[in-house]
Amino acid sequence: MDLGNLTFEGYRRENGRMGVRNHVIILPVDDLSNAACEAVARNIQGAMAIPHAYGRLQFGADLDLHFRTLIGVGSNPNVAGVVVIGIEPGWTGRVVDGIAKSGKPVEGFWIEQHGDIATIANASRAAYRLVKHASTLRRTTAPLRELWVSTKCGESDTTSGLASCPTVGNAFDKLWENGNTLVFGETSELTGGEHLVKARCRTPEIAARFQAMFDRYQAVIEAHKTSDLSESQPTKGNIEGGLTTIEEKALGNIQKIGRKCLVDGVLDKAETPSHPGLWFMDSSSAAAEMVTLCAAAGYAVHTFPTGQGNVIGNPILPVIKITANPRTMRTMPEHIDLDVTGILQKQMTIDEAGEKLLDCILRTANGELTAAEILGHREFSLTRLYESA
Repeated sequence: MDLGNLTFEGYRRENGRMGVRNHVIILPVDDLSNAACEAVARNIQGAMAIPHAYGRLQFGADLDLHFRTLIGVGSNPNVAGVVVIGIEPGWTGRVVDGIAKSGKPVEGFWIEQHGDIATIANASRAAYRLVKHASTLRRTTAPLRELWVSTKCGESDTTSGLASCPTVGNAFDKLWENGNTLVFGETSELTGGEHLVKARCRTPEIAARFQAMFDRYQAVIEAHKTSDLSESQPTKGNIEGGLTTIEEKALGNIQKIGRKCLVDGVLDKAETPSHPGLWFMDSSSAAAEMVTLCAAAGYAVHTFPTGQGNVIGNPILPVIKITANPRTMRTMPEHIDLDVTGILQKQMTIDEAGEKLLDCILRTANGELTAAEILGHREFSLTRLYESA
């Protein structure tokens, strides 16, 4: 497949980025505003609420991450317009102003001194205008290199490291050579293999920043007097699937960045990359948290290799799930977008599987719904750093 000549049909946003979906979202600043956002979405067909559990009494780096994530989600090119609802005007305005920098239409409302009924009515009128606007937008052609692709694996087993993760790695090698913007992360699931990632960093400065991110994670583990991750990494599902140590899991995880890719930069959680290439983002290994961070960083399509089977989706970022486990294909076929069981049956090569994944990515970018989208999976989970004040 000659990626240099390939194009996709997407939505050109005001800041020049290309999206593959055309969502109008109703975004709560805090958990107290969830009910109002959901009421607006019920009033206006074509608008989607994204409720979450946090947003009160956060501070410092945790509050910065909260705002960065919400602003990033609202600014994602898969979003056509945003209605923001908060409990009070200050934080609501901060999110609105951040999203407005992307150039897309955004309106904000707050509940204090207005109440739910008036806020829902006014926000519904705004959502009506934004849905009407979004309905006028049409897909346009763009070169494949403008498509931003993220990855994270989940419910891994022995088939993941042998087949489904290498399938993503094969596709990433080709996309990286094509000049696409890519990202991987899952800091905890690099444990025992972090030196391999560090060796793939393009420059000593990038390697040092990666090591600093990994060391920061290790410091959290040590600060909580946790000598190992035996109750979390590997998970019970990983162990049932044949992975006995975090090092085994890490070696499979690293297969997602292929054999040719170099790490071109390092991002903190929910940060947006500044140029094409493969980026590492410090992130949780929890599926919903990591995919949410990728959406906040601006990625438009997500690849998700799984062994035991994972149902993860996201409200705005289409998630393509890949498995090489025959049992998962028998028991959970409706959750899988790409079957690569032929690799371990010697009926398909890794390169052939990578080509199939690239075709699946293109079809998704052109509008084909993923399994998670069809089944209504909209998992959205914010990453927290501290307890609330």
